Amino acid sequence: MANIKQELEKRILILDGAMGTMLQQYNFSEEDFRGERFKDYPSPLQGNNDLLSLTQPKAIADIHAKYFEAGADIVETNTFSGTTIAMADYDMEDLIYELNYESAKIAKEVADKFTKANPKKPRFVAGSIGPTNKTASLSPDVNRPEYRAITFNELRIAYKQQVEALIDGGVDILLVETIFDTLNAKAALFAIEEVKEERNINIPIMVSGTITDASGRTLSGQTVEAFLTSISHISLLSVGFNCALGAEQLKPYLQRLSNKTKFYTSAHPNAGLPNAFGEYDESPQQMQSYIEDYLKDGLINIIGGCCGTSPAHINAIAEVAKNYQPRLTQEFV
Repeated sequence: MANIKQELEKRILILDGAMGTMLQQYNFSEEDFRGERFKDYPSPLQGNNDLLSLTQPKAIADIHAKYFEAGADIVETNTFSGTTIAMADYDMEDLIYELNYESAKIAKEVADKFTKANPKKPRFVAGSIGPTNKTASLSPDVNRPEYRAITFNELRIAYKQQVEALIDGGVDILLVETIFDTLNAKAALFAIEEVKEERNINIPIMVSGTITDASGRTLSGQTVEAFLTSISHISLLSVGFNCALGAEQLKPYLQRLSNKTKFYTSAHPNAGLPNAFGEYDESPQQMQSYIEDYLKDGLINIIGGCCGTSPAHINAIAEVAKNYQPRLTQEFV
């Protein structure tokens, strides 16, 4: 089996784009989300994208294939909300294992097909582990600053269930992403380390935080350097940023991160900032030119896209990335 570290030494690896952006094009109805199996389910299910791995698996497989065709080396599983905490919104906590397992299996089957067709360009699957919709660091009640809607231990347990299912489904990497609260991420990393120890395995871990605005901090208030310090006790494959900002706005924070870490670096920014309708207007060519600035400055090892990015965006990024060498990490070791 291909070793992702060896591939990272050779070239810049391309991550896929937005799953949600692609799913919007299908205009799935409530009935489509439910499928035959959940047609009488008591809760509304439209918008539960993770569920589509069970009810519309062909669409999920097709999206993975489109990103691989566009030049992606790594696709993310359709499991961004695959925890009991996030699935409580749909009363689907009992489906967590199946949702993660099937999502991983779908992605892995597509990846294996592409690797078989071109063994010189092995394809990888990253198990997407989202931040949940609750924060361990901040109170949701302005009148009770000491209150927390979730505990570290509850997060750890939920993440552990997700991680076990993703690994069973065949993922090559675990990607803890869109981190707005590093305490949540630390619970995910703790859970991963537990599973690694229990199973005596060593699966690569990617970590990707979110700088929420021009203050250059995460939502829970950490600077780039504080975020990096908080997670660097774990042996990570890569550390980086995604979401919230477009490639142009993200660059200064990526620069600071790249200068301070011995890990490989990753970025998957949005296609610019959202417009008044919450849509993303940045064209593949515009995004390509901003990403090329990263490449010229040697900031990156893994590059892809987040909200608003399509296979066309990933193809444009992959085309320009071919011309550059990956960021060197030796000087930090």
